[in-house]
Amino acid sequence: MRSEDLPPADRFPWWCEQMAQDIVPSMVSSPHADDFRSTVTVAELGPVLLTALDYPELHSVRSSALVRRSDPERYGLSVVMANELCCAQRDNESRLTPGHLLLHDTSQPLETHAGVGRGEMVMLQLPRAALPLRPERLYPLLARAMSGGTGMSAVFARYLVGVAGVVRRGEVGEREVRRLGGVALDLAAATLASYLDAEDRLSPETRRQALLARIEAFVELNLPDPELTPAAIAAHHHISLGYLHRLFQHRELTVAAWIRHLRMERARADLGDPRLRHHPVHVLGARWGFRHAADFSRAFRTAHGMPPGDYRRQVLEAAGTAVDVASINR
Repeated sequence: MRSEDLPPADRFPWWCEQMAQDIVPSMVSSPHADDFRSTVTVAELGPVLLTALDYPELHSVRSSALVRRSDPERYGLSVVMANELCCAQRDNESRLTPGHLLLHDTSQPLETHAGVGRGEMVMLQLPRAALPLRPERLYPLLARAMSGGTGMSAVFARYLVGVAGVVRRGEVGEREVRRLGGVALDLAAATLASYLDAEDRLSPETRRQALLARIEAFVELNLPDPELTPAAIAAHHHISLGYLHRLFQHRELTVAAWIRHLRMERARADLGDPRLRHHPVHVLGARWGFRHAADFSRAFRTAHGMPPGDYRRQVLEAAGTAVDVASINR
């Protein structure tokens, strides 16, 4: 939903109404109230609610009176994507910049200020009762600038931003909705528990989902490494090879087959990228962990029914891109 689809005079009231409905009622002000340009994306994902926001400078206050009047008893765990955001709740005040995570509690008064420029965030709203952590344990994390660049925080941030992207593009089917929300809830719980050294409070299923997410992130970051094997993955995460295979037993692909699939998809994308047309085929294969040109060619032919050079020629010619024949044949 975009405010720009409305007349300028209706845009700011629309935003305030959306925030009251989709998050919580608050008193909002903005120097851009006369022409408030913003977007809101909301998706119910099973037990949680995903909200992606794009907005100009604004100030928001949720008072004690508003809390008493309406409280959905939820936490919001957000990833700040653009611009800075200042936030205060309980005794905590923080200035957040892109990459930070922010936790807030709808049952507590809250004040936020988005600075000059375009702000953007993705928020996961989850029921307080869904977390295995007592509210008082979470008080130190409210309105705290938590880094989203390492450990479970990075896994959660990457997952949430990715889900928001597929939601915006309309790529989420009804059957996937609950699974995506369940994984998001598990990752949120694991992220907050990691800040409190309270991983022992998580359920076995939550710990399993969090471990799977860490493994997936590790694999995607290390695909170019030819030494990335199931044994190396298990050793890095301090689990047995047998347990790693059990984690993947309900999936369509084994661990090794999944790694091959990811590598092949990355290499296929590179072959069809006009910006990389001068790079030899074997170089693009090596870029994704195919150490030997013959192995890459054989694996690509098996997966796609033609050599990688022929595939590149077809895709680039179909796109009207001049083909570097020398790079195809090398």
